[in-house]
Amino acid sequence: MEHSGSGAGLAAGSRIDGWRGGCARALVGGVPGGVPGGPERRWVFVPGTSGFDAERRTMAGDVEEQVRQTLRNIRRALRKSDADLSDVVRMRVYLADAADFPRVQPILAEQFRDSPPTGTTVVCPLADPRMKIEIEVTARC
Repeated sequence: MEHSGSGAGLAAGSRIDGWRGGCARALVGGVPGGVPGGPERRWVFVPGTSGFDAERRTMAGDVEEQVRQTLRNIRRALRKSDADLSDVVRMRVYLADAADFPRVQPILAEQFRDSPPTGTTVVCPLADPRMKIEIEVTARC
């Protein structure tokens, strides 16, 4: 678990005030549940989110559409906490294949052009073989 902010006095595994539940409840019907952090709900943590389209019960085969659907899913989760993509300050992108990076990066750059968050991209196997990308974000609202 990561805590953005002062971090003073937090030991590994410490509980953050305002923490409601765990990230295990992340994907319900294809929409992640953002976890507001802190008593004033100033931070929203959206756990790993895929490009699964819950309404159609499908996942696109191409990485570009998976990125777009993943961002729609993240936006939906953020709005539940009165936040939006413009509030994202940290993003982690998990790619199943490094060769997809040149197709993913322009979409993310366009989406976050006005206020780009800090970010990390990791190439690794993902939970479902259909998944080409997974993104998690931290927003401040």
